[in-house]
Amino acid sequence: MSAAVVILLLVTAQRLGELVLANRNTRALKAAGAREFGARHYPLIVALHAAWLIGLWWLAWERPVQWSWIAVFVVLQALRVWVIASLGHRWTTRIIVPPGAPMVRWGPYRFLPHPNYLVVVGEIAVLPLVFGLPMFAVVFSLLNAAVLTLRIRAENRALRLG
Repeated sequence: MSAAVVILLLVTAQRLGELVLANRNTRALKAAGAREFGARHYPLIVALHAAWLIGLWWLAWERPVQWSWIAVFVVLQALRVWVIASLGHRWTTRIIVPPGAPMVRWGPYRFLPHPNYLVVVGEIAVLPLVFGLPMFAVVFSLLNAAVLTLRIRAENRALRLG
């Protein structure tokens, strides 16, 4: 099995595991009275991330790996774990606001208002570079920027209203 396939398998397993965690957290938050915001753009996010991963499988499974970019991707994964751990049971892939809950101001949230999106921006760009696919990185980075513009506006609005 090639290094590219191993990397793609690990990233795919990670994403699927995160979806399981996010869905469990979403159900628990909603059961406790939390409200969802921005649900209309959520399918766009799912489609973008699915297309990104499917595209990488299609184009990269036999490509050589650029190990210096793997190091950057590993750092991004450490940041991702920090974000998820900092939000705990409140981490989800949707915008879910628990009633009366204070804003998270620990972990990376001490330094940035949306550290998860910084990680996502990095991942969308860096993983294609691991496989020597700079145009793929540019195209999906631009698409991601458009979707994140909607997402961050919706999340900021939800946090103000929440």
